Amino acid sequence: MKFLIVGLGNIGEKYHETRHNIGFMVLDHMAASQDLLFATERYGDIATLKHKGRQLVMLKPSTYMNLSGKALRYHMDHHKVPIERVLVITDDLALPFGKLRLKGKGSDGGHNGLKNIQEVIGTQAYARMRIGIGSEFQAGQQVDYVLNPFSVEERSSLKPILEACAAGVLDFSTIGLERTMNHFNKR
Repeated sequence: MKFLIVGLGNIGEKYHETRHNIGFMVLDHMAASQDLLFATERYGDIATLKHKGRQLVMLKPSTYMNLSGKALRYHMDHHKVPIERVLVITDDLALPFGKLRLKGKGSDGGHNGLKNIQEVIGTQAYARMRIGIGSEFQAGQQVDYVLNPFSVEERSSLKPILEACAAGVLDFSTIGLERTMNHFNKR
C-alpha cells in the first residue's frame, strides 16, 4: 500500500531551516533516521520509506510553496495514490510554537501552499499535519517571520517536535487518520 507524504517548503539554501520549511525538515528527519537519500525527480525530491508493509513516498516539492499543488497532483497520479492516503505537512502561524494538529479536511487558513493544493486538487478534504511556528511578529512582518530561521531557543526544541511528527506520519500510514488524530492532537 502506497502513501504520499508531502512536506511543504521552499527550495534553496536561502530557505533551509526557516519556519516555512518545517515540512521539509520533518521529511529530512525521517529520511536521516532510516539512512535514506532524496533523489531529484519531476517537481520535487523523493525518498521512499518502507514501514510495516507500507510504502511512504516522501515528497519535497521543487515548485516553491505557492505552487505546491502542481507537485502534489503530479506525484499522486504518477504513484497512483488516492487522496485518502495523502498527508501534507506544513507550518501554521495560528498555532503556538511546537503545537501539533492533524486534520482530515479544512480551509487553507491563509497558507498559500495549502490554498494552491486545494485549487489544484479541487477539494479541502485531504489530511494535513500542521506544526505551530508561533506568531511573534509585528503587523506587516509575517513574510519576514516565516522566511527567517528558527531562533536559537526554538532550534533547541525542534528535535522532539520532528520526532513527534515522524511518529504521526508512521501512525497515519498504519492505523489511519482518525485513530492517529485521536492521540496526535492531544500532544
